[in-house]
Amino acid sequence: MTRDPDTIPPSTAARLREVGVLLPRLWKSLAPVTPLGPLDGPKCLVIPGFLAHDRSTAELRQAFAAAGWRTEGWNLGLNRGAKADTLIRLRQRFDQFGQGEKVLLVGWSLGGVFARELAREVPDHALAVATLGSPFSGDPHWNNVWRMYELVAGHKVDQPPIMRDNSKPPVPTLALWSRKDGIVAPRAAYGLAEESDEAVEIGCSHMGFAVTPAATRRVAAETTRFLTDRGLNPTRPAPNPPRRTLV
Repeated sequence: MTRDPDTIPPSTAARLREVGVLLPRLWKSLAPVTPLGPLDGPKCLVIPGFLAHDRSTAELRQAFAAAGWRTEGWNLGLNRGAKADTLIRLRQRFDQFGQGEKVLLVGWSLGGVFARELAREVPDHALAVATLGSPFSGDPHWNNVWRMYELVAGHKVDQPPIMRDNSKPPVPTLALWSRKDGIVAPRAAYGLAEESDEAVEIGCSHMGFAVTPAATRRVAAETTRFLTDRGLNPTRPAPNPPRRTLV
């Protein structure tokens, strides 16, 4: 049987190109991690990918802040893979940030896998989930960093210490993916039709989902459109600026 080409992980060369996307933007990781967006805006929690941290998602969080969201990171340091207490710590962070309000969950790469599992824990308080190049579907080997993952995380990629559920979370779920992704095979990130409510292709690199201005703005726009289509968009348009009187 011929293998579906969308399940084949990107090449080593593609993975190396991802480094080229990230390196010129490393200076942004020096910025302090602070809440972004309007104080009274709806809440958005951004979860970083494998071997990334909240500083890595500064551009992404800024894009959602510019779209009207009160945006914060996960505050759990470097993402070193799934641990036995990952969901417990994420739930604590969610409760501390949400304070009983609805929260949009945005997860980049492995962070999206975590976001989907967190949504199952808090279905009444998760507004929706948006995954960005996240390998939530199919075989967990459908990427080119699974060996590194096993080395860092300390467990087999197909034997994580927390359940890996491919089914759709019980909240609206958007899967953003790209054929230009140099890390994750397309099929792993867009999944089967029943595994999310909608899958949208964005033409960016894997790193681009979180670190390039054009891609992060597109992510925020697609997420806003997804919520608006379902009557769930809580953001309010910015007030019109005062008119200037010409004299």
